[in-house]
Amino acid sequence: MNNKMKIVVIGGTGLIGTKLVNNLRQRGHEVVAASPSSGVNAFTGQGLAEVLTGVQVAVDVANAPQWDDKAVLEFFETAGRNLLAAEAAAGVRHHVALSIVGADRLPASGYLRAKVAQENLIKASKVPFTIVRSTQFFEFVKGIAQSATEGQTVRLSPGMMQPIAADDVAAALTDVAVAEPVNRTIEIAGPEPIRMDEFVRRFLSATGDARKVTVDVHAFYFGTELNDQSLVPGPGDNPRLGPTHYDDWLKRSTA
Repeated sequence: MNNKMKIVVIGGTGLIGTKLVNNLRQRGHEVVAASPSSGVNAFTGQGLAEVLTGVQVAVDVANAPQWDDKAVLEFFETAGRNLLAAEAAAGVRHHVALSIVGADRLPASGYLRAKVAQENLIKASKVPFTIVRSTQFFEFVKGIAQSATEGQTVRLSPGMMQPIAADDVAAALTDVAVAEPVNRTIEIAGPEPIRMDEFVRRFLSATGDARKVTVDVHAFYFGTELNDQSLVPGPGDNPRLGPTHYDDWLKRSTA
């Protein structure tokens, strides 16, 4: 499809949003990076009608500003409702949303419950859609280590992950945004599985960090315990795999 489209990226100034906006512009599309700083706030509804005028595709990669269970649910439900209603009114032809692989398998996590609520709103709306569920990003590794650190010890679940580079997430979203809506969920993941403790251990080693990783099957992630099925694509999900390997990403990002 080489016809130029007008595309709005909600959360267009974040990690994924910035990359996605650049990718779409390089392909010759007219792209608006929408965020509260640009006067577009999906949670309050401010600026939505204006920014969606004449838009064919809206991509939602916005994240909740607060992470406690009640606030995050309220954010994704309210922003989701506002955005979908404004899109329907503006005649948007494709709603693309970024979600998380395994969101429905971890109901103890308030954050993931909120993402499932967001997905359900999209499925119930009149706007044609594609939901892209991604595994954790390589870029999360520092934060995962930080939140699990006590003194010089990093206590982590050995749960299986299949993390993906943010560049590969943005590439997948770019392809989805310019394609026809599929009205279902597709999954993306990195090229290889790795246990969470090993994911962080390799990062600490690559950055010369002296902290030691210990394994704890009861360690929480996103407010819940994990098992080996929690965060990886399920059998039959047929995920699109990003080409970037973790060790190559580590070499590049620590160079």
